[in-house]
Amino acid sequence: MGIYSYIRGTVIDKGEDKIVLDNAGIGYEIICPYSISGSLSPVGDEAKVWIYQSVREDDITLYGFSTHEMKEMFLSLIEVSGIGPKVAHSICSQVEPDRFALAVVGGDVNYLTSVKGLGKKGAERIVLELKDKLKKAGIGGSKTSVKVQAPSSGTSVSSQDGGIISDAVEALVVLGYKEQVAAEAISNCYEDGNTLQDLIKKALKSLAR
Repeated sequence: MGIYSYIRGTVIDKGEDKIVLDNAGIGYEIICPYSISGSLSPVGDEAKVWIYQSVREDDITLYGFSTHEMKEMFLSLIEVSGIGPKVAHSICSQVEPDRFALAVVGGDVNYLTSVKGLGKKGAERIVLELKDKLKKAGIGGSKTSVKVQAPSSGTSVSSQDGGIISDAVEALVVLGYKEQVAAEAISNCYEDGNTLQDLIKKALKSLAR
């Protein structure tokens, strides 16, 4: 995973594919396309950039993310065979974490193939391997025992019963959250009438706080 979690510093420069952050007199050049860096503070202001440090024999590269959720999505992607940091970062720059998790849980290969640089085989591997990760953890199947309390109805809903709540829990686990943490976040955010994507978005916002 590298030695950095995030870097907080002054934005010195922003380009189409990178950002330079000054921290204690050191300028960190971070790979960060404008689709990501555009949501960060302008040049001259302080920003917090989540970081992944890729170390190879002849290269050290810092990849930047505007949110913790985006970095977690990246970390899930690089666990997929054939998906390296460069491709994973490109995917993160094009797809929001909630929509990515929704595609994985729903097996929406067609949506993932709309991502530039990701072919059908790569999209299929992402769905297959990340869903297999859920199965191995006992999530989304008969092994799951986490209970989600739906505040609006006051009834206890088991994630093993399927439906929007269990899918939302699975989606958060795809993004790197522990099952119990995901279940608690969904419980706190659940309201009758929520769509799956709305529920995922609300839970991610609550976890970001």
